[in-house]
Amino acid sequence: MHIHYHTFGCKVNQYETENIRQAMEADGHTSVNNLEEADVCIINTCTVTHEADRKLIQLVNRIKRVNPKAIIVMCGCYSQINENANQLADIVVGTSNKSRIPQLVAEYNSQKTAEVLPHYKGEHFETMANIGSARKTRAVIKIQDGCDRFCTYCIIPYARGRARSKPINEIEAEAKALVKAGHKELDLVGINLSCYGHDLGLNLADAVERVCKTSGAERVRLGSLEAELISEEIIKRLSELDNFCPHFHLSLQSGSDKTLKNMNRLYDTKLYTDMMNRLRELFDKPSFTTDIIVGFAQESEEDFL
Repeated sequence: MHIHYHTFGCKVNQYETENIRQAMEADGHTSVNNLEEADVCIINTCTVTHEADRKLIQLVNRIKRVNPKAIIVMCGCYSQINENANQLADIVVGTSNKSRIPQLVAEYNSQKTAEVLPHYKGEHFETMANIGSARKTRAVIKIQDGCDRFCTYCIIPYARGRARSKPINEIEAEAKALVKAGHKELDLVGINLSCYGHDLGLNLADAVERVCKTSGAERVRLGSLEAELISEEIIKRLSELDNFCPHFHLSLQSGSDKTLKNMNRLYDTKLYTDMMNRLRELFDKPSFTTDIIVGFAQESEEDFL
């Protein structure tokens, strides 16, 4: 069958869609870019914002209009927490069982199917590994899933479950396979990447060191980080790795301590500033990017400024 893929949201979703695509192609299916040619449309969803939900529903309506015979498969955060996903799609899975999609497509018999598994404390990391392609210099490796932080504005802990980590030997094996496939740059990502290893007796530096030691990995990057979860030990160990890229995406969200408290962010502006200053001490010309939420509930003009 011809399969069309559409991904909403973060790099974790992009990684997971690629994993689904590789599994479907291994079963003999063909990927197509043209929606009108598709027998099956697989949508990996996001529900972090109202806009993400709106665009998803818009896409589903378009598929039904231009290709009404296509089987619509929906997975990811939106389908995990929104019961109406069953009305939008023919096959629905959540955020923890995407590996079931090839089998569910093969077994589909025109009857709506939903397998959205509830998250639970202590659940395991869903095994995934991508084989990569020399068509791109950079490859993404998902090493962490879930979040335990429960910021007041964020639905992700409910959509993705509790924090859990990929076993470090599996990370190493995937890194070696991706480098062998031609990738020179590896990007380690997660839902709350800074929590990597907390359930395994490890920390983020352990994973980065293991990947940096991979022969042929010329550059290793990290996804978004939480400042309060990056210890002095982790920073120092990262600074000693020659092929680690010193780009730090540190989610700030607000420059007001009052607003940060209302958000249930577990740091203040002093901790964040101290972290940036320490990174500048240990790394040669590090670069920083961030996220900012404006107009948060109870935010005054002074808080905004």
